[in-house]
Amino acid sequence: MSAAQPPGNGAHQLLVVIDPVARRTDGESVRIAKDVLSAGSHAKICLPDGPEEFARALSRRGGRRPVVIGDDRALLRAVTLLHRERELSGVALALVPVGTAAALELAHSLGVPMGAVAAARAALDGVVRRLDLLVDDSDGVVLGALRIPALPTVPGAAAAHTGVTAVWDTCRSLVRTLVRPAPPAPSTALRAHRLRVEADGVMLNDLDSPVESVTVTSQGGDGGLADVVVRTATGDPVTAEAKAVTVSGADFRYRADTEVGGPVRTRTWTVRAGAWGLVLPVAAG
Repeated sequence: MSAAQPPGNGAHQLLVVIDPVARRTDGESVRIAKDVLSAGSHAKICLPDGPEEFARALSRRGGRRPVVIGDDRALLRAVTLLHRERELSGVALALVPVGTAAALELAHSLGVPMGAVAAARAALDGVVRRLDLLVDDSDGVVLGALRIPALPTVPGAAAAHTGVTAVWDTCRSLVRTLVRPAPPAPSTALRAHRLRVEADGVMLNDLDSPVESVTVTSQGGDGGLADVVVRTATGDPVTAEAKAVTVSGADFRYRADTEVGGPVRTRTWTVRAGAWGLVLPVAAG
């Protein structure tokens, strides 16, 4: 991470955007966060009902610094919108995380306090950390991790039946399920990809070597490099550090933070060093 800096003159002129999912999930935490932010700043509170109103509120922020109350998806939405407006470099975002533990894994990994009061106070009095961003060739962004997992195998897909035969097979399977517990899924339940993976132009894997998964993770600061891990069906994982990663081959889907992308046949992700700012507690530095 780069040296921490105070948010600036707009620190107490806030635009507080409360994601609708947060209001439905934990209204009490939302109320507490709103009260703390309103008590410590001149806050404009926005309650968008959907993605379009969320985007409109963010675009009309003026000189106010945005604070998002919501989960990982809300944070990713805000960063994506600012990136596509080409205003991300000049804005410091803050997040007050509200949601389930599973929906806040990214926020936790970035160092955002998990409590509403602590996070709201950090939004008021914290410092800006510049963080790397993974940007793909379709202008999508990744804040934390990009994953291309193995493909699930559909049971019985190779021996599909039609008509009466299919119905009879379904009945027999149902009877077996009712009579005894289903056996554990075999380790071969996942099907490997045929993918070419390149890191800064260096081949890590070619199409003739099946790939079980590919993971590309920002190193967490502003160093401009990502960690790349390619797990093949045989052999040890192949690892590298790179500024750009290209994956190509048969149609594949990928998970970028909380979002699923694809199918695509080729995609390149490039690290942009220190591309976005997140307000975090002073101790996080």
